[in-house]
Amino acid sequence: MIPASVGFQCPACVRQGAASVRAPKRTSGLKAAATRWGGVTVTLIAINVVMFLVTAVSAGLVGNAPLDNYRSPVFVDLAQYPLLVELGEPWRLLTAAFLHIGLVHLVLNMLALLVFGSELERQLGRLRYLALYVVSALGGSTAIQLFGDFARPVAGASTAIYGLLGALGVLMVLRKQDVRGILVLLGINIFISFLPGVSLLGHLGGLVTGAAVAALLVGMRRRAVVQAVGIGALAVLLLVLALGVSHVGAV
Repeated sequence: MIPASVGFQCPACVRQGAASVRAPKRTSGLKAAATRWGGVTVTLIAINVVMFLVTAVSAGLVGNAPLDNYRSPVFVDLAQYPLLVELGEPWRLLTAAFLHIGLVHLVLNMLALLVFGSELERQLGRLRYLALYVVSALGGSTAIQLFGDFARPVAGASTAIYGLLGALGVLMVLRKQDVRGILVLLGINIFISFLPGVSLLGHLGGLVTGAAVAALLVGMRRRAVVQAVGIGALAVLLLVLALGVSHVGAV
């Protein structure tokens, strides 16, 4: 018999009890991040980082500085050039949203995606959040395609991130939450959008599209099929607008 805190225990009972105790499960760093920040958000950040590394390596292979990643063949093939979109390269409308011009551009956008994306993924769920992100990026690209300089390349996740801001603002208004903070943040970011080299059109297009998607999701609450049809119809409309436009002189 083995002495215990109260009385005695037989050796067989002690061995059986020790065998029934399970060791705590170990989770990898990626799984822990996905649990905390959201699986879709972490995946989107990973895709953006990988694409930056790919364009940096591509730039280095052709003799340019890796941090000048926008001077790489991969970047040129995937960035949004409105003229090239018109000439039959529609994938640029979305692939441009996963490219960044330099490391600072990448870091700032990924921090914003981590903060706002994780919150919206928690509120909307993975599929609705992913649809919001993609359609917002498409909305920003459509605005650039309709009103932007047809010869100027554009890239960055800001179109989708502004969509997240628009959606978060709509959700807060409808839930009667204090929106002063996000309005100040939007004002600052819109002011920044007027700086040289920043795409105001892409930001506004993403902002309006994200707000529209959020309003649709809230208005059609508990009607998943109607939500899916509505978001799909909006995406198709944006594609038709983006691919059907013709810039004067773009021949």
